[in-house]
Order: sequence, then structure tokens, then C-alpha cells
Amino acid sequence: MNNRERLKAILNYESYDRLPVLHFGFWTETLGKWASEGHLGADEIRGVDDGNDKENAISRRLGFDFNYYTTFTDRSGFSSLFPAFETIVLEEFADGSYHYRNEDGVIELRKKGVVSIPGEIGHSLVDRASWESLYLPRLQFSEDRFDEGILRRLAGGSKDRTEPLGLYCKSLFGQIRSWMGVEGISYLQYDDEALYREMIDTVGELSFQIVQRLLASGIEFDFAHYWEDICFKNGPLVSPEVFAKLVGPHYRRINDLLNSHGITTISLDCDGCIDKLIPVWLENGVNTMFPIEVGTWGGSIGPWRGSYGRRIRGVGGMDKRVLALDYAAIDLEIERLKALVDLGGFIPCPDHRLPIDAEWDNVSYYCDRMRKVFG
Repeated sequence: MNNRERLKAILNYESYDRLPVLHFGFWTETLGKWASEGHLGADEIRGVDDGNDKENAISRRLGFDFNYYTTFTDRSGFSSLFPAFETIVLEEFADGSYHYRNEDGVIELRKKGVVSIPGEIGHSLVDRASWESLYLPRLQFSEDRFDEGILRRLAGGSKDRTEPLGLYCKSLFGQIRSWMGVEGISYLQYDDEALYREMIDTVGELSFQIVQRLLASGIEFDFAHYWEDICFKNGPLVSPEVFAKLVGPHYRRINDLLNSHGITTISLDCDGCIDKLIPVWLENGVNTMFPIEVGTWGGSIGPWRGSYGRRIRGVGGMDKRVLALDYAAIDLEIERLKALVDLGGFIPCPDHRLPIDAEWDNVSYYCDRMRKVFG
């Protein structure tokens, strides 16, 4: 079997020859550390991105089969905004920190040398006027969003491809939360319910049109994938009831379209404790959870399988923190994963991008042990 066949077989509860060894990409700082230690050259890490040739080369050296987060969408990429906002430094300060407008129009406080997530200090999207002038024009469907040459190339190589490729279906709520901030989007549903609904419907309709266009291109996708990131360690950042009522129908419409094209594995990336939103996703056609963060709340497919049976699948759930420890800790984590793999419909994967404290030799050992234990 090749990796395309393995992925689809496992996530459809079918027989397979072995588990593929997956990852979810690398932090840029992790690659920089490994280069400074002599494991990689400066040119090898330059331009690394999810699923591209450079990342695939690093993956193979470590022993991974592929990065699960290898997906394709329109030119707007991770966001739906086209064009994205021009990124600019707005103000600089004596201590070296500065205010920065990112590609989503969010104003951040950044500090030189600090690699953690920047602090949000302001947003370009604050009301209907800013929505209609700055965001709505960037959320229109057009053929300019697609590179016809790339579409033809991917379609032409679909039948010979041995590695999986996902169709990235965007975010139906999480990116709106990013544009406005948690506080802004939370107040909006009460301050201007009509605008709240309009934003959700606009993003949902655009996502449908993008998916429809990509399905018509002739590219054979192996799975579909969404991003949300709308939970934290104690649960959702949005009411599950509101989410089901307003966002659920957009999932259903898109996923019915995907199913009609033979795409049965539909996954979703949401960090945090997602338990209260899982029923909404399952009821509307999302069946695979990723990356199943172990975190402080112990995310695991085990209890979910007890609640939802074979309706739910998973990719992730491997506690990446052991990659900073030693071989014994890695062996214990792999032993813990055995019972979860035996449930079926589950592929272990480090539960987020490999962080800067992950040691090269530990990661290589993990890949080798995964092949020996699950091969």
C-alpha cells in the first residue's frame, strides 16, 4: 500500500498493512535549533512549508512518512481574505517593541527576539462600517483566486500521486474570531446580531464556492480539512448552541458536496478542549478530529470513541512533550498509544507542531520505534 491508501483505509476502519508515521510540521525556531546543532544546513531549512519538497526531505531524514497538514486551497491560503492586508509596522518604541498590522488586519504588539504568539492590542474589524469597507470586498469569489496552471498540474498528477493531499475548506468561524478577537466577536452577537449572522454566512458561502471550484478542477483529493481554533483549556470560546444553529448548516452544505465527490474523510483542526463542540461537527459531517491536544486536559480519542463509536476518527493525540525528555519517556508514550490504535480509525501524530525543545535524536528515535511497534 502507499500512504494515500493507508490514510484512507485507516480512517475508514478498513484493513491496512502498517501505520504511517505522521507529524504536524515544525516550528521555524525548531528547525533553526537543529541547524545550529549541525543536523540540517541553512539552505535545507530556508523556505520550509507544510508538505513542500524541503519539508518532505527533512521528514524523510527523521523517519516520518508525511505531514498530515498537507492541503491545497485557493491563493488566499490559510485565510479567506483576498487580497490579504498589507503588513506594516505602525509604531516603534525605545525598548525595541513595535505595533504591527498583520495580514488579517489585526494589530499586534511584537517584541524583537520573542517568538511566542504576539499580543493582540487592536483590530481593524470593529463594526459594520469596517466590515463593509475593509473585509467584505476581500471575501468575494473570483477566478483570480486560482492559479490555473497549478490546478492543471495537480489534476494531471492525481492518479500517479502516492502521498495524500487534502482539500483545505477554510475556517467557518475561527477566522472571524481572529479578525475581531474573542471579546469583539462575543459582544457582536448581542450588539449587532444581523452583522454577526452576515459575517458567518459570507464566510460560509465563500468557503462553499472555493470548495466547489476545486472539486471541479479534476484534482483527486484524499480528504478534506477545516481549521477553527475556537476552544481553550476549559472549553469552547463560542456557545455550542449558537455554533450549531448558525455555523452548522454551512458545514453540512459543504460536507454534503464533498461526500458527493467521494471524499469521506473530513477532518478539523481545533486546539483546546473541544468536547462540547464535537456533537455539532459530527452531526454536520466532520468525522475526524485533529490534532487532539493532550495538554493539561488530557485530550484523547478513547473517551470520544466510548461516546460516539465509529462515527468519530482521529489523527494526533501523541504527547509531543516527551520528545524533549528521553527514550524511556518516548517508549512509555508509544505504549500508551497502543490501546488507542487498537480501537481503529486513529493515527497517532504529535499533537501540534514540533516545538523548540524537541531533540533531533529523540524525534528520530520516536519515528523508528513507531515503525517497529506498529509496522
